[in-house]
Amino acid sequence: MMAFMIAWRQLRSQWAAGEVRVLVFALILAVAATTSVGFFTDRIESALVRQGGMLLGGDIMVAADHVIPDSYIEEARRRGLQSTHATEFASMVLFGDESQLAEIKAVGAGFPLRGELTVLEQRVEPAMMLTGGQAANGIPAPGTVWIEPRLASNLGVNIGDTLEVGERSMQVSAILQREPSRGGDMFSIAPRVMMNAADLASTGLIQFGSRVKYQLLLAGDATQVDEFSGWLKPRLERGEQLQKVTDARPEMRNALEKAQQFLGLSAMVSVILAMVAMFLASQPYVQKSLDSYALMRCFGASRRFIFRILMSQTLLIAAFGSGMGVLLGFAAQAGLAVLADRLLLETLPAPGFMPAVSGAAAGFAAMLAVVWPHLARLRDVPALRILRRDLGEQYRVHWLHFVPALLVLAGLILWHAGSVRLGGIVLLALAGLVLAVALLAWLGMRLLARLPQNVTGSWLLGLAALKRRPGLVVAQVLGFSLGLMALILLAIVRGDLLSSWQQSLPEDAPNRFIINIQPGQVAPLRQFFDRSHLPHVEIFPMVRGRLLEINGKPLNVEDYQDDRARRLAEREFNLSWAADMQQDNQLLEGRWWQPSDHGKPMLSLEQGIAHDLHLKLGDRLTYDVAGTRLELEITSLRKVDWDTMRANFFAVTPPGVLEGYPANYITSFHLPSGQEQLLNQLVREFPNLTVIDVAALLDQVREIMSKMSHALEYVFAFSLLTGLAVLYAALVATREERVKEATLLRVLGASRRQVLQALWTEFAVIGALAALVATLAAAIMAYYLSSQVFNIPYQFNLRGALGVMVLAALLVPAAAWLGMRRFLNQSPRAILQSI
Repeated sequence: MMAFMIAWRQLRSQWAAGEVRVLVFALILAVAATTSVGFFTDRIESALVRQGGMLLGGDIMVAADHVIPDSYIEEARRRGLQSTHATEFASMVLFGDESQLAEIKAVGAGFPLRGELTVLEQRVEPAMMLTGGQAANGIPAPGTVWIEPRLASNLGVNIGDTLEVGERSMQVSAILQREPSRGGDMFSIAPRVMMNAADLASTGLIQFGSRVKYQLLLAGDATQVDEFSGWLKPRLERGEQLQKVTDARPEMRNALEKAQQFLGLSAMVSVILAMVAMFLASQPYVQKSLDSYALMRCFGASRRFIFRILMSQTLLIAAFGSGMGVLLGFAAQAGLAVLADRLLLETLPAPGFMPAVSGAAAGFAAMLAVVWPHLARLRDVPALRILRRDLGEQYRVHWLHFVPALLVLAGLILWHAGSVRLGGIVLLALAGLVLAVALLAWLGMRLLARLPQNVTGSWLLGLAALKRRPGLVVAQVLGFSLGLMALILLAIVRGDLLSSWQQSLPEDAPNRFIINIQPGQVAPLRQFFDRSHLPHVEIFPMVRGRLLEINGKPLNVEDYQDDRARRLAEREFNLSWAADMQQDNQLLEGRWWQPSDHGKPMLSLEQGIAHDLHLKLGDRLTYDVAGTRLELEITSLRKVDWDTMRANFFAVTPPGVLEGYPANYITSFHLPSGQEQLLNQLVREFPNLTVIDVAALLDQVREIMSKMSHALEYVFAFSLLTGLAVLYAALVATREERVKEATLLRVLGASRRQVLQALWTEFAVIGALAALVATLAAAIMAYYLSSQVFNIPYQFNLRGALGVMVLAALLVPAAAWLGMRRFLNQSPRAILQSI
């Protein structure tokens, strides 16, 4: 208790004297930076996921092959979640003497919870049913149904007609043009019939043994949704699945993953900057504390007692700094959110509490980590320092004392990264930067060692100052390099990488899919596109197959723990064949087939599904294709760029393997705005084709890209402030020593101009070295991030890099001049009296 009281009194006196303020302010800013970025990115991610939920119809969906248990619904309501339900199954519907297989969906009140249905309520010709719709007001009224245009065209049904659905005669009240949750199942063959759930029982269609998909859609606050998901997962029974928006479509999943990676990277930048600022700010705090602890040693204080005082002070600073930092971070993110609301035209979800907890924990961990290397120096300071000021100055800190700081930094980076790969690349880049700084510093010191001892000239005085304190120069170059590298990297991400990501989804990306193309329609369809002056399209064959065995062992869904893997194991696959690999595919392992391989049972598999199902080269897969067993060997793994929105396949064989099986064809194309009438002409000529509008999916991906761009603007601004804090802390760490040195030069006759020129020379060299290392490290890191994490192209911007280097080289000496000009304008006597 006595140690704590002494620590408290010391902190009060040190605060009054200004000795600890820099460290406390650095800690506050560090926690505020990480917390504000954490709060803001948490809200942005929640908003992106919520917006992506428009493609699912809710934030999450529970799907089952049996009636959803009431306990799930009751628990969801108890947790404050919105809920609605839907039931899907296939059945024949009749209109007069005509019949058609349809996918019937009975929906409850409130469907969908996210997104909206688009319907056409005016009676028009079948060929005009694809355009002119508007947002639906609710769901079909009891006794009515909404049908998709293809069903209306196939049966000749129009609004006002009566459709036989099971034992019920139901009136068609609208044409269903767009359904949010339909985007996740674009290859469904049968057209949709949507009805009110209240009419389902009266149709008599659901009997014992019927294949029915029951759905419970839920939406609400992100925290509530996550908590419910955590509650539900261990309770899921056989035949039940929990689906999120990222399970809906690979394009949406990729967009959300990239958005989260961008935000995670920006959070890591704040962590790096904050740790550097704190470490630099701890230097003057420790230096000014040496005399106090030397005096305690004179009064008989033991090393253990001093250590308890030091730990008490550290925890007090950590508690105060972390608390203030969390409050400041919350206020900062609130301001950012207000600006974001205005720009994004959407209210962001409320922040969760985890960023505050993680920010405070990071503050305590960072404070302990950066102070730990100095504790031994303060604890072991000799009592004779009171008489001899040089004692305690040359204390060498063992490299093991820096291990806690490095572990904390690595842990925080991996935590904010959200993935081992992203965090690992950043950590390797940091290690490379440290080695590069050490090498440059060694070379620089070797060159400076050749300077004559008696130098003249202002610029030589500056170089001599570098020569006198090599350790301090290395520390400053490293600190500036880390700060500049983080800012340059964030600038590259904000500019080049984000632009490359946005350009990967061009304006003419395919926004329509056509499925159910029959073999005899391939050539006429190409002719239709030529007559309509639409770009040439690739038309791909597609065969449905279900995976039965892996290496002769029957496929068992229970062997997979991951939800996505279980869904993949249960679903049918769309197999295709091709002589050449598609342009947006990249071969990762194995080899692509040659003409001599055509007809051989070979298979090229997409890497993602291979990873999820634990498949590798050489594995033999047995499919059920049209009731026939087909065994294929995996000979290559591909990476598919789903962001292109083109038709792609998980599994592809060489020609001559699947041609004998029933197949239809699929294609995708871009329909320019204003040419929707071409769809009506297409339906007239090819009534059996299904045209799937993925413009909503495309718009959602583009919206995520746009919001990410704006979000990074705000995060970049806050990180820039943290970078300035690093610069300030680095200058304050050595300001007292430089003031004494400048004063001594003035006493010895140097003019103010000469001292200023020497200062500029010293910091220009430090700034140039830091800028060179930081720019190269940021460029290399950006390259690896773009290729290994984001999977987007990146081209080094030489002109921009040179501009950044020059700017950084000028920024450091300019900041040094601003920090020293007050002392340079005073007389040497006044400065000596003040110190």
